[in-house]
Amino acid sequence: MHLLACSRVQRGHCLVPQRSIISIGAVLDLVSLMGKHQKIAMEIAVEEFNNHLSSSKLDLQVKDSHGNSAQVIASVMDFSKINQVQAIIGTITHNEATLASELSDPINNIPIMSLTSFASKPQLSSPKLPHFIQVGDDINLNMQCITSIVGKFKWKKVTVIYELNNDDFFSDPGILLSLSYSLKLIGSEIDNHLAFPSLSSLSNPKSTIENELNKLKKETNRVFLIVHSSLELANMLFEKAKQIGLMEKGSVWIIPNEVSGLLDSVNSSVIFNMQGVIGFKTHFMEMNEGLRKFKFKFQRKFALDYPQEDNIIPSIFAFQAYDATKAIFEAANKSSSHGKFILDKEFSKKGQLLHSPIFNIINVIGKSYREMAFWSPKLGFSKNIVSDNYDDDDSDGIFDTVYWPGDMKSIPKGHNKEERNLTIAIPSKGAFSQFVNVEYDHSKNVTSINGFSIKVFEAAVRRLPYVLNYNFSPFSGSYDEMIDQVYNKTLDAAVGDTSIVAYRYHLVDFSQPYVESGLHMVVTEQPAKSKTWKFLDAFTKEMWLMMTVMHVFVGFVIWMIEREVNEDLRGFGSMLWFLVTVLFYAHREPIRRPLARIVLTPWLFAIFIVTNSFIASLTSITISQVKPSVLDIQTLKERNHTIACDGNSFIVKYLTDVLKFKPENIRKINSMSDYPAAFENKEIEAAFFVAPHAKVFLAKYSCKGFIKAKNTFRLGGFGFVFPKGSSLAADISEALLNMIESGETEQLEKDMLNEIENESKFNCSSSESKGKNNTSIGLSPFVGLFSICSTFASLALSYHVICLLVKNVDTLTSYLVSTLTQLWRIWRWTTNFFARCCLKIRSIIIRSCTETRMAEENVTNSQQMPVVIELVDSVLAAHAS
Repeated sequence: MHLLACSRVQRGHCLVPQRSIISIGAVLDLVSLMGKHQKIAMEIAVEEFNNHLSSSKLDLQVKDSHGNSAQVIASVMDFSKINQVQAIIGTITHNEATLASELSDPINNIPIMSLTSFASKPQLSSPKLPHFIQVGDDINLNMQCITSIVGKFKWKKVTVIYELNNDDFFSDPGILLSLSYSLKLIGSEIDNHLAFPSLSSLSNPKSTIENELNKLKKETNRVFLIVHSSLELANMLFEKAKQIGLMEKGSVWIIPNEVSGLLDSVNSSVIFNMQGVIGFKTHFMEMNEGLRKFKFKFQRKFALDYPQEDNIIPSIFAFQAYDATKAIFEAANKSSSHGKFILDKEFSKKGQLLHSPIFNIINVIGKSYREMAFWSPKLGFSKNIVSDNYDDDDSDGIFDTVYWPGDMKSIPKGHNKEERNLTIAIPSKGAFSQFVNVEYDHSKNVTSINGFSIKVFEAAVRRLPYVLNYNFSPFSGSYDEMIDQVYNKTLDAAVGDTSIVAYRYHLVDFSQPYVESGLHMVVTEQPAKSKTWKFLDAFTKEMWLMMTVMHVFVGFVIWMIEREVNEDLRGFGSMLWFLVTVLFYAHREPIRRPLARIVLTPWLFAIFIVTNSFIASLTSITISQVKPSVLDIQTLKERNHTIACDGNSFIVKYLTDVLKFKPENIRKINSMSDYPAAFENKEIEAAFFVAPHAKVFLAKYSCKGFIKAKNTFRLGGFGFVFPKGSSLAADISEALLNMIESGETEQLEKDMLNEIENESKFNCSSSESKGKNNTSIGLSPFVGLFSICSTFASLALSYHVICLLVKNVDTLTSYLVSTLTQLWRIWRWTTNFFARCCLKIRSIIIRSCTETRMAEENVTNSQQMPVVIELVDSVLAAHAS
């Protein structure tokens, strides 16, 4: 920030008295370090003005407001009525100036230069205060910088801390709403608020701060944004935060400009309590010669006026006050020539300085702080302030070496890892233990807790970006009673198969549903019409196979017997056609031989019996398809039937209030295993379950003849329960959405249903299973009949083969003799050919021995050759014999 940069203010006019002394009023909080800096800076500006001008002298009158808004208003009124000043400067808000103008009309004609921060709002150019000028920073830029820091580190939730002093901007809730909206744009949100009154209004500020911080310690969030505070309040905050353990590992603290800008002037104890804090301060260049001279004068004068202060380095607020005072005095100098006090026309028409500040991002470490980066609304974070364009890659490494509270090197998660264990209720007497099952082992004094809902919750907790410590507490009351306990904050949360319904929603917060739901009506089965292509179920696979084999075998035997004497059954195709027509007693081929008739007679009888059995079985299957015994709710109400539901759930209320069932017709059953007996004893005609419970019930007891009716009412799914405003509800909901998208929740549900279906095989007897699923006719009733038919056919086939052999014995004998003679001839020819080959081999060997001198050339060959000749001679002798 360059000196005299704040010389652009709105034009103002007032008459200059015809005297050599020009009085300027200043209203400052001299209790605060900021006020002390501003006072010294203004006095230096007055001295410089008076040393350079001889025609007129400036008179600076300072009043101490003690940080009290009423004192500020009174001081402004005194300056306008009693002291007769030509301009007023100081930490005066727009609201205070407006109220003072309503009580004192002369104030409307006096230029007022405010050193406070402001929020850009149209009402600041109120016609009642045409000469009100603000030279501080726009608070909206401060909020943007804080939001950028939070977004850079991706913290999901923050705690906002601010001081409710006499400033304008936090008297307007729109600032906090704007901050909340900006945080949501980067995926974060305000988890908690902590507002402190001004220190001057507190009788025991340290005790108040400690009590409020202890409340924050019980919360899970550990990202604290001090968006507005005096240095004195911030010093007490960090002192108490360090004492109670809020400056340990995992905590994050961000301080605003009005605190960071004074760190150069605080003692070592303040810095010691702020180790690891991040802040931002207005950037200004120290290359101006006039600024260096001012700095020297400031240190000398500050040491004389406030010797008790350790550091005397001027802050940004001292420079702002010096600049603003110089601007007023320059206007006073110009006014001496034409009789009017004129503020420079370069001041903003809206009464605010038109400048966009650049902030230094700092990190408190050691005995001071280190500057890490620059931030501006246009460039965002950057290492170089003269960058023309924002380079995201250039900003990635800016915060790699941040020192966090507790000497933590990695980025804190923003949540407390050592928080108290949450007490989470689970329903211990739910009707469906598959969702929540609580088992007590008295011998080991151990409680076992499992189930689908428990697995889903534990999987969601594993996806949280922080460690969640909790203990499950079995709850024996109803679900509504459990929710009331969460509403009263006796319990921290509730996990289980809790349905999300409207009347519960105003009491507690629900997580994202982890399984869809609805209200289903379950009834017993009733026969219905058959489906197409069900005729194959009339027989079992074994029966169909045996029928096919027996039919082909009997047909083959008849064909073998008849083919010699029956021209109609000589071909293979004729036999196949006979097999088809005989099934319908439509065969036209006559059976000539008595033996064939003996085989066909029992088979025709078997065909008759099997055909009629097939017709009876097919008829039974056709008319026995499953349908609900009760189709709709209206039928139940008209017939005054008794229904059942889980007595601990919301369904009782839903059946009476919404579906208009009579309370006396509703039976409360608190165990899933009691429903089948109630149906079997005709005590109930229907049962109502939420959709997940209905799936479990049908998976376990569908073999007993239960079916879901068509009536389905859409309801909220199952969700986990949290107190109103709990941040954990949003975190768990996000984790559940990730689980649903990844398919993990669906897989857990499938595993549960598969386990139930496997167990259901042991819950249903074999007769029940056969009565429901095995209505096909098997092989057993026809074993005797098929045995008779196969015996007749086998004996007939054997007799026919024997007769063929006896009848054709001469032909067969001559055929065998002729065959054997041919085989003997082939044998003789083969052996003669082999003998001739051996003779040729022998002659070749003898000729080779004669031509070769065995003794001289190869002794080994001469010894082996007689052996080969002897082997060939033995073969020839064997052939001759």
